[in-house]
Amino acid sequence: MPPERTRQTPERTRQIVWLLDLDNTLHDASWRVFPLMNAEMTAFIERHLGVTRDEANHIRAHFWQRYGATLLGLMHEHGVDAAQFLRETHDFPHLPRMLRCDGSERAALARLPGRKLVLTNAPRDYARRVLKHLKLWPLVDGLLAVEDMWMFRSLRPKPDARMLRHVLARYRLRPAQCVLVEDTPGHLQAARRIGLRGAWMVRYARRAVRRRRDLAMERTGLHGRPAFIAARIHSLDELQRGRFTGPV
Repeated sequence: MPPERTRQTPERTRQIVWLLDLDNTLHDASWRVFPLMNAEMTAFIERHLGVTRDEANHIRAHFWQRYGATLLGLMHEHGVDAAQFLRETHDFPHLPRMLRCDGSERAALARLPGRKLVLTNAPRDYARRVLKHLKLWPLVDGLLAVEDMWMFRSLRPKPDARMLRHVLARYRLRPAQCVLVEDTPGHLQAARRIGLRGAWMVRYARRAVRRRRDLAMERTGLHGRPAFIAARIHSLDELQRGRFTGPV
């Protein structure tokens, strides 16, 4: 299935292209979305694997750390159907009440020059609802959701470099003209290996999340701003400060 709302013209191939993560990058998912999403994933694992709540929590976290996405672990090790998992874990009837985005961030996104493509491991329907409720939908040029990350009958979400290369090839983009804006360092590290620049959004990480992230970085010898990250940002406004917006 082709990605939604992507457009390409010859002059656009020379523009800087922002590959924007969604949750905890364009909005504060740590506030209410992530806690409920984690609870829904844990409940799904309880139901489908027949384990206790504590075991399900452990499995969810373990698969996220090992595979980069809980879904991948469930698919590879338990044959879980991706569509069913996404449907049952992202169906939030009260989603508008769970969302918040600072108006200054919306304005910064509107001012950001170049093409803006949302690249998210979330399902399309959820991502579209978030963008529309936060009035970000008119500000982006395209949406690539997890349904767009199937390659050769295998799901390859971030941080899979093969999927990133496929996105670049499909839209005839040079790695040097693209910037991945993400809250997950591992995704930025994979992108850097194929030549993309990376901006690490740290604005929305809660204290417990920051503590786990810092411990993980200590174990890998990474501190402060790792070399594979071009900028550590607290606002989308910081993307315009010359590090990324020169000629490409």
